[in-house]
Amino acid sequence: MITFAAICPHPPILWQGKPEKTVKAMKKLGQIFHKADPEKIFISSPHPDWGFEVPLYFLAKNFRGKIEKVLINLESPQFYFEQGKKIYNLKIKNLKFKIALIASGDMSHCLKEDGPYGLHPDGPKFDKALIEALKKKDIKTILKLDDLYPEAGECGFRSFCFVLGILEASGIDWQPEILSYEGPFGVGYLVAILNL
Repeated sequence: MITFAAICPHPPILWQGKPEKTVKAMKKLGQIFHKADPEKIFISSPHPDWGFEVPLYFLAKNFRGKIEKVLINLESPQFYFEQGKKIYNLKIKNLKFKIALIASGDMSHCLKEDGPYGLHPDGPKFDKALIEALKKKDIKTILKLDDLYPEAGECGFRSFCFVLGILEASGIDWQPEILSYEGPFGVGYLVAILNL
């Protein structure tokens, strides 16, 4: 039974308490996670070191249950959406205990001239479009964003699609809530709870 689902950023700078708006939202997300009281976590990320550790630090620091890490590569968003469906049917559907889903990843890295990849118009457009489509639960549009904004320079989009695929297969009527979004260092950080 899925009791928690969220999208989290994963920059190591969060460990230093910056940026404050994102850190505050992550702490709030951690409170929601503990209330959901999951017994197992499925966490997806495009990075094998900090990509898992940063979200787990804020959400599940003292978690004693099982953690299944899913490393995301470069296949299409549609591929990972379908993979999420498969994982639900193979590994989650018949579980009797409580499950948490965490999609780890950052948004565009092209939001500012002094950002990691400089400024590209696709960056801000991608972030805005993803947030708006997520609010509407418009999966069809979400899955097209990689084609619409190919130069966005994001790293978490496929991770998000993976978790959305799990939720799609589950049939749960989830409701998105954006806890925070900012891009002070040229990288977009989205914190969102997918209320179940």
